[in-house]
Amino acid sequence: MAYTLQPGQKAPDFTLPATDGRIYSLSDFDQYRYLVVFFTCNHCPYVLGSDEITRHTAEKYAPYGVKFVGINANSPNTYEEDDFAHMVERMERYQFPWVYLQDLSQKSAKDYGALRTPHFFVFNEKRELVYTGRGVDSPRDPSRMTVNDLDRALGELVAGKPISIPVTNPIGCNIKWEGKDKHWMPEEACDLI
Repeated sequence: MAYTLQPGQKAPDFTLPATDGRIYSLSDFDQYRYLVVFFTCNHCPYVLGSDEITRHTAEKYAPYGVKFVGINANSPNTYEEDDFAHMVERMERYQFPWVYLQDLSQKSAKDYGALRTPHFFVFNEKRELVYTGRGVDSPRDPSRMTVNDLDRALGELVAGKPISIPVTNPIGCNIKWEGKDKHWMPEEACDLI
């Protein structure tokens, strides 16, 4: 079995602190029809370049019962700006329409098989994966964007259609692993880079 979650597999659970002061688990989002879990951070230029596109997509699909949950699993020992205080500051400044969680253990990143920031995982009503990969094809420079894969997948999902392209290659910075896992990457990831 591949390390990265594959279409049809269930969303792994998590219990993580958020910038709003609460602790969230997967079940806290049961009231939403669909769920987008994405791995993100505070410093990556691919995240910074595409955050407003992600915001627009989250706001566009919120009326259809889609909830976005961002997880920062990067080690703050690699980039200080990825620490919790900077996460709180960033959410206060930008008021993004998603819950922003921190995973210092990095377990969620391994459970989902997150490869990059950003890396998106879209789940249906049964919390089965229907799409994983990039948001757009040019996250660092949105002016060069030609495809919004996340928007397409969500559009098909809420319309009750099959997902035409369920897997794409995430484009962004590597997850910043802690300690002995500093250079961890699943073997299958070599085919995705």
